[in-house]
Amino acid sequence: MKHDVKLYALSTCIHCKNTRQFLDDNDTDYDCCYVDKLEGEERVKVIEEIKKLNPNLSFPTLCIGDKVIVGYKKDEIKEALDA
Repeated sequence: MKHDVKLYALSTCIHCKNTRQFLDDNDTDYDCCYVDKLEGEERVKVIEEIKKLNPNLSFPTLCIGDKVIVGYKKDEIKEALDA
């Protein structure tokens, strides 16, 4: 794996699902966090973490190395994975 890849997603979001499928199709190892399934302090902590990366707190928020990609943007994701 060339980069650390972390996906912040909602379990009911189609764009999040498409992003996961794209990462899977490209044999990318990644961590996925379904924010809507978190509770209590863990949820608060993760939301604050996401706000630092994406102040609008929209999903999916994908971190590839130092790059943050908000939304399902195949071309940007592919470019960041290949960098």
